[in-house]
Amino acid sequence: MIAIADTTALNYLILIGHSDLLPVLYGRMIVPEAVYQELQRDQTPPLVRAQMASCPPWLEVRQVKRFVDPSLNKLHIGEQEAITLAEEIQADLLILDEKDGRRAAVARHLPVIGTLGVLEQAAKLKLLDLPAALAKLKRTIFRADPKLLRVFLERDVPRKERSTTPSEKDPKRLY
Repeated sequence: MIAIADTTALNYLILIGHSDLLPVLYGRMIVPEAVYQELQRDQTPPLVRAQMASCPPWLEVRQVKRFVDPSLNKLHIGEQEAITLAEEIQADLLILDEKDGRRAAVARHLPVIGTLGVLEQAAKLKLLDLPAALAKLKRTIFRADPKLLRVFLERDVPRKERSTTPSEKDPKRLY
């Protein structure tokens, strides 16, 4: 699988210590040059800049080869290049959070997931505890509608209940 990541998702996954999930979940991870540059700016959190300065071995930085479609001009350059690169290399997935960027990607029939979706997929594979990951995310400047966060947490409850063995549910069943 080939996944393209935009700046925001990669930034927040690094900040909460879960960027290492990306290659586990999706295999080959690529970011366009503009995203890599955005993650190196002075206003980028030091932890993110440090990780990106020594680009992780699972992350490939790639230059977009074709012109960015002018219809994407209203988006940030990282989103423009991420969408363009996803189309260019026919990526299997685009990791993108911003509403306008997601809307543009969906209109181009690109498969899109956001930071919350990445965390949910990892939780489904028991790679992390979703409530704990969302609590870390809330301590950053990440913004999401509280109703949306509640939906993700509610979907996590039955998954945890299914994974709990009967003896863990009822201590009397141990005997």
